[in-house]
Amino acid sequence: GQLIELSPDGNQIAANEIDSVAPRGEGGLLGIALHPDFANNRWLYLYETYGAEDGTRNRVVRYQYRNGEIANRSVIIDGIPGAAYHDGGRIAFGPENTYLFVGAGDAGSSREAQSTSTLNGKILRLNPDGSIPETNPFGNAIYSFGHRNPQGLAWDRLGRLRSTEHGRSGVRSGLDEINLIKRGANYGWPYLEGDETCQNDRMYSPAVPDKTQSNCSMLPPVIHSGPDITWAPASAAIYDKTLYFGGLRGQAIYTVQIKKSGVEVGLGEVKAHFKKRFGRIRTVKVGPNNQYLYVTTSNTDGRGNPEASDDRLIRIKLRAFDF
Repeated sequence: GQLIELSPDGNQIAANEIDSVAPRGEGGLLGIALHPDFANNRWLYLYETYGAEDGTRNRVVRYQYRNGEIANRSVIIDGIPGAAYHDGGRIAFGPENTYLFVGAGDAGSSREAQSTSTLNGKILRLNPDGSIPETNPFGNAIYSFGHRNPQGLAWDRLGRLRSTEHGRSGVRSGLDEINLIKRGANYGWPYLEGDETCQNDRMYSPAVPDKTQSNCSMLPPVIHSGPDITWAPASAAIYDKTLYFGGLRGQAIYTVQIKKSGVEVGLGEVKAHFKKRFGRIRTVKVGPNNQYLYVTTSNTDGRGNPEASDDRLIRIKLRAFDF
């Protein structure tokens, strides 16, 4: 993998090879986050897939980045199960700049998403040095569980964490999700999908072991794509009252309005923009001046139809989106 720095006009300033990365299937160099005090400490964080003696693993590594060079490598968290599919990889600092959040896919072991002693199929929360926050719900890095492949992390103006997540795949694709993430909550995978609850399990996936149990508290998504539509959401960004996310299989930039009614905060209709214009959309990110949305494509990943200019970093004015 490569870490590339670009100038504001899109020209390359520097490039660093990350030799420890093993690109395998959906794995590789997957996520990047700058420390909130990056201007002073120059710390950046990368989520990377690597080959271990016992198989594929993922980890978060911190580097110092100065004058176009990386140095002072430090592993923040290690041993996140990896595989050819469902490696997650999104990392982001929360709104108070206190914690680093990490999206970890189930690595193809769907039932491990229900375990609070394994790291796959989870959203993790760490202190910037990799230590475990005292307020984490299970005494380890896990913040929420029951996830299939969360790939978008973004916070609204109330400081609430929204996550986009890939639903089922293959012939029976669809049921992609937008979740409202709560500390210690269980989001149901692999037992619940779509509008299912413990008492109304239509068995898209394996049946809930005891769906009549009174303490079953798996949370459904705030909104989902339905069984016949696939977004394959690979990112999330929020500006003002709008949630943006990229669609891989959906080949669009999606928006959804965040609406408040009394004390309740819900989501409006999901709308697709630039459908099939750029191909597979990986990351969306609102720029520092809140004028542009920066977008990366993922057309050379073996699943797209790349053009000569792929892959690309695209800049779109936020006012170009018709809500």
